Amino acid sequence: MRAWLLQSLGGLEKLKLEDAPDPQPADGEAVIRVLYAGLNPADRYLTEGQYPARPTFPHILGRDGIGIVESLGKNAGDFKVGEKVALVRSEIGVNRAGTFAERVAVPVESLVRPPPDWSDQESAGATLVYLTAFQAITQWPDLPGQGVVLISGASGGVGVATVHLAKAMGHTVIGLSRSAEKSEKLRQLGADALFDPNDTQLRRRIKEFLKDRRVDLAIDNIGGSLFSQMIDVLAENGRVSCVGRLAGPVPQFNTATLFFRRIQIRGVTISAYTASQSCQHWIEIVRILKQSGARPIVDSVFPFDRLLDAFERLHAGPMGKVLLRVTGS
Repeated sequence: MRAWLLQSLGGLEKLKLEDAPDPQPADGEAVIRVLYAGLNPADRYLTEGQYPARPTFPHILGRDGIGIVESLGKNAGDFKVGEKVALVRSEIGVNRAGTFAERVAVPVESLVRPPPDWSDQESAGATLVYLTAFQAITQWPDLPGQGVVLISGASGGVGVATVHLAKAMGHTVIGLSRSAEKSEKLRQLGADALFDPNDTQLRRRIKEFLKDRRVDLAIDNIGGSLFSQMIDVLAENGRVSCVGRLAGPVPQFNTATLFFRRIQIRGVTISAYTASQSCQHWIEIVRILKQSGARPIVDSVFPFDRLLDAFERLHAGPMGKVLLRVTGS
């Protein structure tokens, strides 16, 4: 089979499209012919040695995707050869070979059947971003039922998923995006207000919009200097879910900003979910999306031999998910 092999750590330039052995299913596994695979920022971080993974090289990246079951090992449950399946979070693409290949072996406990009314492309990149957004919101059991949720990087994969879920759960949703065009699309997806994170009056504008309210939960996909501005608009007992760090470390962060409003900060990692929990949460996510009418947003689809171009698009700031067409039509 053809696969994108990461020869060693050192960045995306260490990726090469080469021939690799076809995987064989072990007990409790299925071999999937990959149709579409989703790109995630963590894939790039892994190539740069900034992700806590220790794969064997050459390694195949790719954490999510959709495909057709080609073969099954023993104890593979009720999945059937020829059935279409999607991946939820597992070691695939982390410490095991991933979906940037024509075939991948996956534990069946990490497979779900895609919603029948979604396209292959919608399903391919949905599981990780929606599970991440779901954890970012629901890891706070004391979050008010109709609170205010502020989302940085709102037009990215996790950002769009968070807009969908937070709005469907009854929250007021404020998004941050530098693009006027993307901001308009986010309004159409349900965001109540959009602001430019580069606006020097950002904090004042958010406070004016909220009037006597404040932000109950900030979901930070960006990091960098924007983090401190998000802290400033939080309510008493405000919460921060840290998802990403696209803008790098937070410069000169003053912990005193947390004291008097008792701000809580918590990281997000769906590796904290077991395979069973991931599948259960995914069922709940699909139910929420079906009730609200929301569907995953696909920014762009790249041919299999243009993975590096796909990563450039991901780095540039997509509107939704960036996908790789592997063996899909």
